[in-house]
Amino acid sequence: MIVEMRDVSKSYEQGKMNVSVLKNINLSVEQGEYVAIMGPSGSGKTTLMNIIGCLDVQTSGEYLLENQDVSATCDDKMADIRNQKIGFVFQQFHLLPKMNAVENVALPLLYRGYSKEERMKLAEEALEKVGLGERKFFLPNQLSGGQCQRVAIARAIAGNPVLLLADEPTGALDTKSGEQVMELFQILNEEGATIIMITHEQEIAENAGKIYYIRDGILREERKRNEKRKQ
Repeated sequence: MIVEMRDVSKSYEQGKMNVSVLKNINLSVEQGEYVAIMGPSGSGKTTLMNIIGCLDVQTSGEYLLENQDVSATCDDKMADIRNQKIGFVFQQFHLLPKMNAVENVALPLLYRGYSKEERMKLAEEALEKVGLGERKFFLPNQLSGGQCQRVAIARAIAGNPVLLLADEPTGALDTKSGEQVMELFQILNEEGATIIMITHEQEIAENAGKIYYIRDGILREERKRNEKRKQ
């Protein structure tokens, strides 16, 4: 099991009020699964993503990543877990403008202790995998939006993370570029990648093997992809 959440809740203090954002979330994701979590703005999906990505901790309940209770660790250890085990893909690509594609992909590997030679080798291999090997020396402003997102995906997978966590990965892309990114995710999943994708778009969620819905902080039963045509 890669991700296991047991009765995870999250609340915040706002003045004298206690605001509940997540309510007794139970979620299990096995190795090699491709899961989409759908929800409208304010549903709690961003908070859930932050907890899955070890960017935040729950108020109550348990969160295990590869059977490790990550919520019981200190901030420095949480940062290590994020760097070593989770690859992030965001709506905005977060590429450094003065670094070329291969340098952007290689940068996170620096913090994992890889040598320069190892970093460049892994970065080039990741860019080849996403179809951008010939553009490895291009700067972000020389690439299209879809290509920038593929560089971001290469950066996320270069260190062979146990979990690929994507937050609205097609949100800043045109339809064709979005379809290409979804095709790439499908290929990565077929090669064994475990993917959790956060989205508000039904059409994008349909690419996943399982779909969960979150509303008002409650995660409800998933629908499997092979069941979608029956409804």
